[in-house]
Amino acid sequence: MLDLNRLKALHAVSVYGSVGAAAEALRVTPSAISQQLAKLERETGATLIERNGRGVRLTDAAGVLADHADRILALVETAEADFEALRGTVVGKLVMSAFPTAARGLAPGALKLLKERHPDLLVHFHEREPERQVREVLRGELDLVVVQDWLNRPMAMPEGLSRAALIDDVADAFIPADHPLANEPEIRLAELHGERWISSSPGTVCHDWLVFTLRSSEVEPEITCMVDEYPTQLALVAAGQGCAIIPRLGRDFVPEGVRVVPILPRPTRRIYALWRTESARRPAIRAAVDALRRVAAELA
Repeated sequence: MLDLNRLKALHAVSVYGSVGAAAEALRVTPSAISQQLAKLERETGATLIERNGRGVRLTDAAGVLADHADRILALVETAEADFEALRGTVVGKLVMSAFPTAARGLAPGALKLLKERHPDLLVHFHEREPERQVREVLRGELDLVVVQDWLNRPMAMPEGLSRAALIDDVADAFIPADHPLANEPEIRLAELHGERWISSSPGTVCHDWLVFTLRSSEVEPEITCMVDEYPTQLALVAAGQGCAIIPRLGRDFVPEGVRVVPILPRPTRRIYALWRTESARRPAIRAAVDALRRVAAELA
């Protein structure tokens, strides 16, 4: 009989492309992965891994077995979810993550509620960027994630995931207090043509969204400061280094020398909880979504 842990090791190598990456995903050593694969080769009597330069390559036999392993692991997850649903108790382990502003604005309150209501549930929490979260929840590394989805630039949602809307988060313009538009009740982004901008690092969701949004308003962004944390962006605005667009969930203390001006039309991101559809019946998933919704409702 094929051992489930060995199939899981083979599946991880197939998904992540190397023994080292599979070991990191499964939180074991590369040696442990290699040992599981060697035992699986002895069980099946087939060569599964071949050296390919500095890496490895799955043989055709391994590819067939990895495809079956994918379905087997999905069935195991469904069985575990059904069993938890049958018991109806919120127990076990739940691995959650959220993108940075939700990690600060939503997660602490939700984790507190879960601890108070379900003390037998062990929650592991991580901060992740949205695209990484989607990949990891699909792979089963995360059970529940909180992601953002800008209405003017929606993120593609792969099949196999279920979601629940938590809150709509509006973004505003943050400009220096001595700016000619600082006291306007509302502005359009086109009015900020020619300004310098403060943004997060290139390649991040927030940076790409800002560039897309400004160009959609016929504003060619001149980004002169790139920092990832919103409080640092606000400090730079206060120092007269440029303008920024920051969602309200990411807003904390607004320093002297900064004015917050609403934008027309309102830039809005929808914040979701995502989980694998196969695990939807897990009471822990339902409890976590409920906790996140309660915290989001208070913020709204």
